[in-house]
Amino acid sequence: MSDFEQLPETMAIALKQQLGDRSSDYLIPPPVFISMHGKFLAFDPHETCLTARFPVLQTYLNPYHTMQGGMIAAALDNTLGPLSVLVAPPNVTHRLEVIYSQPVRLEMKFITVTGKLVERDGRKLIFRGNVLDPNGVRLARAKAMHWIVE
Repeated sequence: MSDFEQLPETMAIALKQQLGDRSSDYLIPPPVFISMHGKFLAFDPHETCLTARFPVLQTYLNPYHTMQGGMIAAALDNTLGPLSVLVAPPNVTHRLEVIYSQPVRLEMKFITVTGKLVERDGRKLIFRGNVLDPNGVRLARAKAMHWIVE
Protein backbone atom coordinates (compact mmCIF):
# COMPACT_ATOMS: atom_id res chain seq x y z
CA MET A 1 0.00 0.00 0.00
CA SER A 2 1.34 3.40 -0.97
CA ASP A 3 1.27 6.67 0.92
CA PHE A 4 1.83 9.29 -1.78
CA GLU A 5 0.90 12.17 0.55
CA GLN A 6 4.34 11.92 2.20
CA LEU A 7 6.14 12.42 -1.12
CA PRO A 8 7.26 15.53 -2.97
CA GLU A 9 4.51 16.52 -5.42
CA THR A 10 6.59 15.82 -8.54
CA MET A 11 7.36 12.34 -7.22
CA ALA A 12 3.71 11.56 -6.41
CA ILE A 13 2.62 12.70 -9.88
CA ALA A 14 5.33 10.63 -11.59
CA LEU A 15 4.41 7.54 -9.57
CA LYS A 16 0.73 7.87 -10.45
CA GLN A 17 1.66 8.25 -14.13
CA GLN A 18 4.13 5.36 -14.06
CA LEU A 19 2.06 2.91 -11.99
CA GLY A 20 -1.50 3.95 -12.85
CA ASP A 21 -4.10 1.62 -11.35
CA ARG A 22 -1.31 -0.65 -10.06
CA SER A 23 -0.03 1.94 -7.55
CA SER A 24 -1.62 0.05 -4.63
CA ASP A 25 0.47 -3.00 -5.58
CA TYR A 26 3.67 -1.18 -4.60
CA LEU A 27 5.07 -0.21 -1.20
CA ILE A 28 5.91 3.47 -1.67
CA PRO A 29 7.78 4.56 0.32
CA PRO A 30 9.35 1.13 0.92
CA PRO A 31 9.23 -0.19 4.51
CA VAL A 32 13.05 -0.29 4.67
CA PHE A 33 13.14 3.41 3.69
CA ILE A 34 10.73 4.14 6.54
CA SER A 35 12.74 2.04 9.02
CA MET A 36 15.85 4.08 8.11
CA HIS A 37 13.84 7.25 8.82
CA GLY A 38 14.43 8.45 5.26
CA LYS A 39 12.72 11.45 3.73
CA PHE A 40 12.35 12.13 0.03
CA LEU A 41 13.28 15.76 -0.62
CA ALA A 42 12.94 16.27 -4.36
CA PHE A 43 12.37 14.55 -7.68
CA ASP A 44 13.21 16.15 -11.03
CA PRO A 45 11.55 14.14 -13.81
CA HIS A 46 13.43 16.00 -16.56
CA GLU A 47 16.84 15.30 -15.04
CA THR A 48 15.72 11.86 -13.72
CA CYS A 49 17.14 12.79 -10.30
CA LEU A 50 15.88 11.89 -6.83
CA THR A 51 17.15 13.36 -3.56
CA ALA A 52 16.59 11.84 -0.13
CA ARG A 53 17.85 12.49 3.39
CA PHE A 54 18.72 9.96 6.08
CA PRO A 55 19.65 10.60 9.71
CA VAL A 56 22.96 9.37 11.09
CA LEU A 57 21.86 7.38 14.11
CA GLN A 58 23.86 5.84 16.96
CA THR A 59 22.50 2.42 15.94
CA TYR A 60 24.16 2.80 12.50
CA LEU A 61 27.69 3.20 13.91
CA ASN A 62 30.55 0.74 13.60
CA PRO A 63 33.32 0.22 16.21
CA TYR A 64 35.12 3.35 14.89
CA HIS A 65 32.13 5.57 15.72
CA THR A 66 31.37 6.15 12.04
CA MET A 67 28.37 5.05 10.01
CA GLN A 68 28.62 1.40 8.97
CA GLY A 69 29.37 1.10 5.24
CA GLY A 70 26.40 -1.22 4.76
CA MET A 71 24.06 1.44 6.13
CA ILE A 72 25.51 3.98 3.70
CA ALA A 73 24.98 1.46 0.88
CA ALA A 74 21.42 0.92 2.13
CA ALA A 75 20.76 4.68 1.98
CA LEU A 76 22.03 4.68 -1.62
CA ASP A 77 19.90 1.65 -2.51
CA ASN A 78 16.89 3.26 -0.80
CA THR A 79 17.29 6.25 -3.11
CA LEU A 80 18.26 4.54 -6.37
CA GLY A 81 15.59 1.83 -6.00
CA PRO A 82 12.65 4.25 -5.70
CA LEU A 83 14.16 6.34 -8.51
CA SER A 84 14.14 3.24 -10.71
CA VAL A 85 10.40 2.82 -10.05
CA LEU A 86 9.86 6.43 -11.14
CA VAL A 87 11.75 6.22 -14.44
CA ALA A 88 11.44 2.66 -15.76
CA PRO A 89 9.27 -0.46 -15.88
CA PRO A 90 9.68 -2.97 -13.00
CA ASN A 91 13.38 -3.68 -12.48
CA VAL A 92 15.80 -5.09 -9.94
CA THR A 93 19.25 -4.13 -8.74
CA HIS A 94 21.83 -6.33 -10.45
CA ARG A 95 24.90 -4.65 -9.01
CA LEU A 96 25.62 -1.79 -6.63
CA GLU A 97 29.20 -0.51 -6.34
CA VAL A 98 30.04 1.99 -3.61
CA ILE A 99 33.25 3.97 -3.24
CA TYR A 100 33.69 5.56 0.17
CA SER A 101 35.68 8.81 0.31
CA GLN A 102 35.24 10.06 3.88
CA PRO A 103 33.65 8.66 7.04
CA VAL A 104 30.10 9.59 8.01
CA ARG A 105 30.17 10.82 11.60
CA LEU A 106 27.36 11.00 14.14
CA GLU A 107 27.80 14.76 14.58
CA MET A 108 26.83 15.26 10.91
CA LYS A 109 23.27 14.39 12.02
CA PHE A 110 22.15 13.49 8.46
CA ILE A 111 23.35 12.58 4.99
CA THR A 112 21.78 13.60 1.71
CA VAL A 113 21.70 11.05 -1.09
CA THR A 114 21.22 11.99 -4.71
CA GLY A 115 20.51 9.55 -7.49
CA LYS A 116 20.34 9.96 -11.25
CA LEU A 117 19.52 7.70 -14.19
CA VAL A 118 22.48 8.17 -16.54
CA GLU A 119 21.95 5.45 -19.16
CA ARG A 120 19.31 3.11 -20.51
CA ASP A 121 20.28 0.43 -23.01
CA GLY A 122 17.49 -2.05 -23.70
CA ARG A 123 16.75 -3.77 -20.39
CA LYS A 124 19.87 -2.34 -18.67
CA LEU A 125 19.63 0.81 -16.53
CA ILE A 126 22.67 2.62 -15.11
CA PHE A 127 22.32 4.93 -12.12
CA ARG A 128 24.83 7.11 -10.30
CA GLY A 129 24.51 8.19 -6.69
CA ASN A 130 26.26 10.51 -4.27
CA VAL A 131 26.24 10.71 -0.49
CA LEU A 132 26.76 14.24 0.80
CA ASP A 133 27.34 15.71 4.25
CA PRO A 134 25.22 18.68 5.43
CA ASN A 135 27.70 21.07 3.74
CA GLY A 136 27.48 19.30 0.38
CA VAL A 137 30.83 17.51 0.65
CA ARG A 138 30.77 14.13 -1.08
CA LEU A 139 31.38 11.25 1.32
CA ALA A 140 30.67 8.34 -1.03
CA ARG A 141 29.60 7.67 -4.59
CA ALA A 142 27.92 4.76 -6.27
CA LYS A 143 27.15 3.17 -9.59
CA ALA A 144 24.24 0.78 -9.90
CA MET A 145 23.11 -1.46 -12.73
CA HIS A 146 19.47 -2.52 -12.77
CA TRP A 147 17.71 -4.98 -15.08
CA ILE A 148 14.19 -4.42 -16.34
CA VAL A 149 12.28 -7.64 -15.58
CA GLU A 150 9.32 -7.32 -17.96
